[in-house]
Amino acid sequence: MSDQSESPKTKPRYSATFTPEVNSEIRRAAATGIYDIRGAGAKRKLPHFDDLLFLGASMSRYPLEGYRERCDTDVVLGDRHASKPIHLDIPITIAGMSFGSLSGQAKEALGRGASSAGTSTTTGDGGMTDEEREHSDKLVYQYLPSRYGMNPNDLRRAEAIEVVVGQGAKPGGGGMLLGQKISDRVAGMRTLPAGIDQRSACRHPDWTGPDDLEIKILELREITGWQKPIYVKVGGARPYFDTTLAIKAGADVVVLDGMQGGTAATQDVFIEHVGQPTLACIRPAVQALQDLGVHRKVQLILSGGIRSGADVAKAMALGADAVSIGTAALIAIGDNDPRWEEDYQALGTTADAYDDWHEGNDPAGITTQRPELASRLDPIEGGRRLRNFLKVMTLEAQTIARACGKNHIRNLEPEDLCALTIEAAAMAKVPLAGTDWVPGLSPDGW
Repeated sequence: MSDQSESPKTKPRYSATFTPEVNSEIRRAAATGIYDIRGAGAKRKLPHFDDLLFLGASMSRYPLEGYRERCDTDVVLGDRHASKPIHLDIPITIAGMSFGSLSGQAKEALGRGASSAGTSTTTGDGGMTDEEREHSDKLVYQYLPSRYGMNPNDLRRAEAIEVVVGQGAKPGGGGMLLGQKISDRVAGMRTLPAGIDQRSACRHPDWTGPDDLEIKILELREITGWQKPIYVKVGGARPYFDTTLAIKAGADVVVLDGMQGGTAATQDVFIEHVGQPTLACIRPAVQALQDLGVHRKVQLILSGGIRSGADVAKAMALGADAVSIGTAALIAIGDNDPRWEEDYQALGTTADAYDDWHEGNDPAGITTQRPELASRLDPIEGGRRLRNFLKVMTLEAQTIARACGKNHIRNLEPEDLCALTIEAAAMAKVPLAGTDWVPGLSPDGW
């Protein structure tokens, strides 16, 4: 009779539904009774720009010689109505991230890096700091539902105004800034108590629809003498209709933020289950611009998970005029740096996985208001690193554009792309690689 202990063991199988990560979250929720809050964007695998490939030139199209033929990268934003539109050297801008969520040193580094690269940065919730204004050649002032820190003088000091209706990390949801990040200075700028959790509203208090948005845009134009471009930022939920309504309300620029956008801290369930992938958002928004006859007249800035020059080139090939980066910019200046691994371990995480940005304990000194941590970030060095990163992204995008025979990045087009997956082909409205099939394409072309 064989020994039962010598029988071969069946390897344990994990459930595809109740994964170790899911089980861990169930245990955490059961123990605390509090929903999980974090930053760093959606962590589930979603269709993204990696699922697209460029069709480089050969016989049917001729490439440009990189050492002899130019490929320009400049872009003008906001020339629909504003008398002083923004001229950028590169089509990569820095997204809005507030002083409060970020340290003063981080905001200064972003301004320094963007300015030296010839592009713009954005304030975020909570108002404009003097350091940010001083070190940002082109600064976009965010006008949010909270109205924290908002005043007409700062509106006039900015080069553009971005009316925030939604964000990719939480379309339809408001923001939060926990008390441990509400220093005396942050509280003073927001006219709220220090050390007390602050929540931002999910919608503007003085309008209930697009007609009210049109009135607000006219008010902002009057305050700024019709000089400043007015952006409208929407989360990636219903991009065709939201873009249409923003245009009809008078926006000069539409900023569209897909769900891979990750600098905002909010509920994990919100981050993972609300909104659409960035790749799914861009073509409906471009279609709205085309249907209204304003494509390239009203500029489209795409954000949400942009990480490389290839992403920039693909976004522009699909119809965007520029992109905006947030998480990538923070990593460039030093966020999640492995040199602070021991400190990350002490917080129960590791470099490149740290996402509790709302708690104010960031070892890299970026998403914190603790002076001893914030002092770890040298804003001059951080600005230099961001400049380098932006330069590399631009060179990568230029290289791709030249390979497709284009003398300007904006001349890239959907015909330069194919898709590796059916999902990406359907979202981007480009053929599946090796075929001429675009899934879901209707007889009228959309």
